[in-house]
Amino acid sequence: MYTEDVPWDAPEAEALRGAQRVEIAERYGDPDTEPGVAPSGDDIAVFVLVRNEDGTAIGCGGLRQLDEVTGEVKRMYVVPESRGSGAADAIVEALEVHARKRGWTHLRLETGDRLASAIAFYRRRGFERIQNFGPYVGVDYSLCFELELT
Repeated sequence: MYTEDVPWDAPEAEALRGAQRVEIAERYGDPDTEPGVAPSGDDIAVFVLVRNEDGTAIGCGGLRQLDEVTGEVKRMYVVPESRGSGAADAIVEALEVHARKRGWTHLRLETGDRLASAIAFYRRRGFERIQNFGPYVGVDYSLCFELELT
């Protein structure tokens, strides 16, 4: 398993993000559950794919800069059949490296209250629950987390 930085509009990246949006829409019964401005190639600092041993892209994640020292994890996703394989850890580790190279000291993220496995994963990775920030303030189904990079 290995990670690779790719452009936001890379076909495999688009396919994985599309699969993520479909899964979230199925869980919430709504195709548009994203508060605020959706990420785009204009505001994502880096986008990472994780590939399995045969080179198939099985997960993704990106970073958007929030301020001088804080980045936000966006579009974190691993295909269902590869969950529990370490793919999500590989993505977060790659994103942490990129964040540190940019001088960021904190990573934030938002996830949904119906995504129990994601919540457990982020907590295991050291992310702590914080008050909802930015566009997530007042959104009942949003849970926000932050990791202090050391």
